[in-house]
Amino acid sequence: MKHAFLLNETTSPLSHEQAERFNRLVESLRPEQMSWISGYLAGLSAAGAAPANQPAIAADAAVRPQITILYGSQTGNCEKLAELACRRARDKGLEAQAHCMGDFSKARLKKAGHLLVIVSTHGEGEPPDNAQEVYELISGPKAPPLKDTHYSVLALGDSSYENFCQTGKDFDARLEAMGARRLHPRVDCDVDFEGPAERWIEGVLGKLAELAGPAPSGTVTLVPSAVDAPAPSYSKRSPFPATVLENLCLNGRGSDKEVRHIELSLEGSGLSYAPGDALGVVPSNPPEYVAELMETLGLNGEESVATANGEMALHEALSREYEITTLVRPFVERYAQVSGATALKALLAEENKAALRGYLEGRQVLDVLKDYPVEGLGAAELLAMLRRLPPRLYSIASSLQASPDEVHLTVAAVRYHAHGRARQGLASTFLADRVGEGETVPVYVEPNKNFKLPADPDTAVIMIGPGTGVAPFRAFLAEREEIGAAGRNWLFFGDRRFTTDFLYQREWLRYRKDGLLTRLDVAWSRDGAQKDYVQHRMREQARELYAWLQEGAHLYVCGDAQRMAHDVHETLLDIVAEQGALSPEDAAGHVKQLQRDRRYQRDVY
Repeated sequence: MKHAFLLNETTSPLSHEQAERFNRLVESLRPEQMSWISGYLAGLSAAGAAPANQPAIAADAAVRPQITILYGSQTGNCEKLAELACRRARDKGLEAQAHCMGDFSKARLKKAGHLLVIVSTHGEGEPPDNAQEVYELISGPKAPPLKDTHYSVLALGDSSYENFCQTGKDFDARLEAMGARRLHPRVDCDVDFEGPAERWIEGVLGKLAELAGPAPSGTVTLVPSAVDAPAPSYSKRSPFPATVLENLCLNGRGSDKEVRHIELSLEGSGLSYAPGDALGVVPSNPPEYVAELMETLGLNGEESVATANGEMALHEALSREYEITTLVRPFVERYAQVSGATALKALLAEENKAALRGYLEGRQVLDVLKDYPVEGLGAAELLAMLRRLPPRLYSIASSLQASPDEVHLTVAAVRYHAHGRARQGLASTFLADRVGEGETVPVYVEPNKNFKLPADPDTAVIMIGPGTGVAPFRAFLAEREEIGAAGRNWLFFGDRRFTTDFLYQREWLRYRKDGLLTRLDVAWSRDGAQKDYVQHRMREQARELYAWLQEGAHLYVCGDAQRMAHDVHETLLDIVAEQGALSPEDAAGHVKQLQRDRRYQRDVY
């Protein structure tokens, strides 16, 4: 039944997401169920009880530190760490609440006396989408003074990018400039973030526990909650060996691209996923590259070495434990110290950022070892300079409802020539070349709460996904077909050439014929005298696109963050301004509201 009085974040203390969940529950209840829940909540309040994942608050608990854990996350890792920090805080008798930056206002920021910030860096040093508003607030003239605030920052990033952990660094510097006092040093985490993140959590909570003093008498010890449930059997640390069912090339003959459609079996894994989630693939390094690296150092590969996963032979460690195909600044810094190479040290100088960027581009660890040889460099010394081999994440291109016990990927094989030799992408060619049908790939599911279909299947969706960015939209449409969703669907797809690069053409045309795909607009960048991209199709259909948005459609973008996503976003701003007769400032505000309402979501990389 429908209820007249529904909540939103402005009429209640609930966040947008909490209000949405509450409203969905209320709308599904019968009168007698409403009455029972009302009595139950009243009883909880009278008894001073709290939900299982909240600490009971004693009468004198007001003197305890109120910890605000603020997270900004593109894929969900920071949110998970915020939840972990909440649980650890409550285990210590501290009161903590985790909040998404997208739901956090200036007024609440001013009241956050003990503030923990957990934020990732997205693209080339940019904040995640759901952190953008808070980031702009603290960076602008309206930043509030925070002289009564203690804070600490946990930054997540990837050292293969030049602006490593830049968003976290910016938050740290701005909070200090706003008068807040740092209670624990910032920690910058690379792709293997779990260990450093846990140490930061323990360190900062230990400091807060010291400030709080003994817990007030009468405080109830927290009991385990649903979020403390055991992790799935298969995870990032213990991936599932998924059997390859199919591995085929989607491009036609004559294409200068190689995009693979890969189907994997999840039979017996217990793993599940939803459209919009990603699959973590744990690759191994190319055997020939491992062999050349060991030969360069004069090592036979049988040397026993200590790793995070125990003792093993060097060749095994270099094959599956350490990153050797991507050259990152931290390795260059460590190797410069060991080698004493003045040229390397010069590259690391602040004024030589552009030169370092040029050196890192297209090179690998082996290039440095050959360019600046070190006599007698041992296995342990080498491994101490390398970072752990991170999994690669791919947007899932299938629906579990439509393809039970299977997961599908759309993978562009990366191959190029640089600095005198042929190069290849690690995970993409691992999947394209080194695992055939019947062989296994170590995988795990990486949920993405920030890229999800509307809860109401009658809602229209607009999907913009050129190239392999179309992968999650294949999952969206398969899911909507399977559940009989009545909402309209509009796909914008682009690639190089119609005849060779129309990925999943037969499926889109079938969906179009059957009526599932209401509209299909395509762009080909190499078929004409001028390059044609998805943003050009958007401009051509501006009136209709704006009408869909005004009628409640959700907009999704997936693909390249550096160029495509930026151009699509700017085009969207122009369309909203033009069609809505709005100023650029008002159009930007309108688009931000779409993001706040989860009606504009991006999965860009």
